[in-house]
Formats: sequence, structure tokens, C-alpha cells
Amino acid sequence: MEKSDKNCHSLSRRQMMIGTAGVLAAGTALTQFGGLLSSAHAVGGPTEKWPWRYEKLDPAETAEIAYAEWYRVFCGAAVINSVFSQLRGKVGEPYISFPVDSFVFLEGGMVGWGMTCGSNAGAAIVANLIIGPRIAGAAEGHEISEDIFQWYSEASMPIFVPKNPKVTTKLVRTTSESPLCHVSVGKWMKASGFPIGSPERKDRCARVAASVAFHLVELLNDWKDGKYKPTATHKPVKEYGITAQMNCMECHGDDVPTPPMAKK
Repeated sequence: MEKSDKNCHSLSRRQMMIGTAGVLAAGTALTQFGGLLSSAHAVGGPTEKWPWRYEKLDPAETAEIAYAEWYRVFCGAAVINSVFSQLRGKVGEPYISFPVDSFVFLEGGMVGWGMTCGSNAGAAIVANLIIGPRIAGAAEGHEISEDIFQWYSEASMPIFVPKNPKVTTKLVRTTSESPLCHVSVGKWMKASGFPIGSPERKDRCARVAASVAFHLVELLNDWKDGKYKPTATHKPVKEYGITAQMNCMECHGDDVPTPPMAKK
């Protein structure tokens, strides 16, 4: 019994040390998170909490940053950082504290699952943080995201050519007709003949991210100047009665479910 008691006491002291460290770590994390939230209104007072202040950027310079960042944090985080890295210097907080690299999970259509292209998702995050959410009456952030998705689907990608490309092979351009990663990349690989792990495919995706960043800044600059007008015509819920992207039938054929339409 004495031996058991001794072990219990020893274990308790160890657990207490671990528990204390955990509490300190949790406290530090909460302090940092609280600082990030409070920093959202550090520039210009409470009105800066959300959306965040934007200053116009050079689309070509932004695209070059996105291209280089793709090789570090891949598509989604590259698009976000291509904008926010510049606004850290032009605006300051909350861009300085924003953990851009945490969005590396957007790679490959969300951790390689081939869903929405990370470049599109990154652009939507940027637009909504800068302009604000639709639920708060700031429709333009939602509309810019819609514009990016439709533009991406209809554009012949990649558009942007970096000044110093890592791959000098002339890359074929393809139109995905979809905002989805696996459709966009799959069509390009079929047309080019290059596999998923090739330097050419990687550079293609880096240039796609740069192309999206370029167009995103064009739209944000127009919004800043009061000249932005939404262009997206694809309204899936209104048109089909269900959330959808524009070319389901190309892959799924008769397997696409038909939802009951709302009564007018």
C-alpha cells in the first residue's frame, strides 16, 4: 500500500506539472487570439474590426508574389499572402497578425481532396475579409467571390507568365469549365500529357494561383474606386433549386440528383 501511495503521489506531481504547463499554454494561446481580435480594430478605431481596410495594389506585382509563394505554401495561402503581405506594410494590423500560413490546407482542393481550387477559396477569403460578409449587408465580397469562380471556370489557364519562371517549358492552356481542383488539373494533365508530380504541373498551378491573385486585385481596386460591377451570371440555387457548380453533367450524367423546386 505504501508503494502504491508513493507512485500515486509521484504521478500526481507529474500530472500537476503537465497540467500547469497546459494551462499556461492555453492562456498564451487565448492571449494571442484575443490580441488578434483586438488588433482588428487597432487601425482607425472600432469601424476597422471587420471589414478590414484596403489600399490599392499592383496586380502584376501581386501575381509575382503569389507565384513565388505557391512554392512555399501552395495555392490558397499563396493568393491570400500575395495580398496581405503587401497590406501589412500599407495598412498594418490586422494584416500583421493574420496567420496566413495556416491556410496551407487549401492545397489541392482542400488537403488534396480535389474540391474547390485553393486559389478560388483564397480569393474568397481575401474578398470577404476586406469587404465584409453578405449577412452584414456587404454584398460585394460575396459577388467578387462569385465573379472569381465563374471567371476561373471560363478562363484559359494559366494566364499569368512570371518574369522568371521556374519551368521554361511552354505550358498548354486549358479551360476547366469548373471551379473544382480535380476537374481543372485533370483537364490540363490530359491536354498536356504531364503527370500530377511533374515540375510542369506544379508550375502550371503556381501560375494559376498568380492569375487568380492578379484578377482578384483588379476587382478589389475597382471596388476601392467605386467602379466595381458584378459580372457573374451563374446563380445555382435560383436556377437549379440546389447548391451546385455549372457543369455537373459533364462528369456525373444521370447520377445528378434532381431536387424538388420551391413553390413560387
